[in-house]
Amino acid sequence: MSAASRAPLRSDRTTRAAERTRRVRRSAALTAALAATALLVSACGSGGTSGGGGNTNFVTGTDGVATVAQGKRTPAPDLSGKTIAGKTLDVADYKGKVVVLNVWGSWCNPCRAEAKYFAKVSKAYAGKGVQFVGINTRDTSTGAALAFEKDWGITYPSLYDPTGKLLLRFKKGTLNPQAIPSTLILDRDGKVAARSLSALSEERLLKMLKPVVAEK
Repeated sequence: MSAASRAPLRSDRTTRAAERTRRVRRSAALTAALAATALLVSACGSGGTSGGGGNTNFVTGTDGVATVAQGKRTPAPDLSGKTIAGKTLDVADYKGKVVVLNVWGSWCNPCRAEAKYFAKVSKAYAGKGVQFVGINTRDTSTGAALAFEKDWGITYPSLYDPTGKLLLRFKKGTLNPQAIPSTLILDRDGKVAARSLSALSEERLLKMLKPVVAEK
């Protein structure tokens, strides 16, 4: 076989290999998206229940806010990556502060309903050892998310998590986020102290936050 005749064969093999690689990548992306969807079964809804069984160590009040006593809390998982503004952020760097984590999407009506309260409270507590951090999910691009923040006056950073990979790092049976919006309060040791699986009013947000801020 001449070199000229072998060249098309090599080209065909390269094309087939590239197509297989593309199929594998598409399959991996679909799997991640499906996993995130399964986690957030109450997406843009008003609540849910924690996964797993056994002793979860938390108590859910009549207002839907679940809390854990100081000595029984579990650390938040690694929450690091790029923000919607393209900067690098690691929530662990805020250890020593109380952290308010809000899971949101620009497409989510309840997220819009609570956004003004998060903007207001985040500014009021900026000098009180409290850091707000968003986790933006299921937005296919950062453009809509950035516009959302501008519209509602959100000035704190938000990690960009379009497929829910960060959310899947929370263990079942803990105060894991299961809906959009979800809000978690991390204590000064980086442990999850409280969780809400629904949109919050200013009153309910402060009810979650104040007891953790007051801890010694």
